[in-house]
Amino acid sequence: MKFKNSQRNNFFARGKRGVNVDLTHRCALECPRCPRQFVFRDNGEAVPGKDMTTNDFKKIAKFFTSIDFEGQLSDPVHHPRFIEFLRHCFEQNIHTEIHNASSVKSETWYQTAFKANPDAEWVFSIDGLPEESHKYRINQNGRKLYDIMVMGKEYLRTAPTWQYIVFRYNEESIDKAIEMAKSDGLKFYLLQSSRWESDDDPYRPLSDKYRTPLREKK
Repeated sequence: MKFKNSQRNNFFARGKRGVNVDLTHRCALECPRCPRQFVFRDNGEAVPGKDMTTNDFKKIAKFFTSIDFEGQLSDPVHHPRFIEFLRHCFEQNIHTEIHNASSVKSETWYQTAFKANPDAEWVFSIDGLPEESHKYRINQNGRKLYDIMVMGKEYLRTAPTWQYIVFRYNEESIDKAIEMAKSDGLKFYLLQSSRWESDDDPYRPLSDKYRTPLREKK
């Protein structure tokens, strides 16, 4: 659809406008049910893509009032200019949300990122108690990422969220995780997956409460 200039300006002026941005093609994790693995790696292919340029990002930031950095094939912290993008969102008063699971960045890096945009809302994906999250989030240091999440409260205006996907290995740890989040002043979000390969998928919860249907085969 093509717009005349006046129509286009009116379209982009209508209230809150949000977009999810996959900034890069990199991620340090090897989560078994992520498309990075079963679509590309398991077929001997490299994950396609490249880093978004600063110019392209600023074009997006010009038209959207809310940006969600939730990579589908990547983790946003791996973009070399991510902190610069966070700072730009803060300066332009753009609502910002970050979903992070990779744990390779240093504590100092996170402190700089938090300070660059103290209004940003961070969601940390740690599936299970910190010492067991690596069973699905392969290569993740759950304890390190949990401590960084708690540290974030010192710099952010909104407490970070602990996102916890239910798997067979962690379904008995949910109550303890909820208590940990409450004790440490974190938000807690329980998420159920449907990325199961079969009825006996080793990651699929045993409890009917969390045993979602199998994903449809295409």
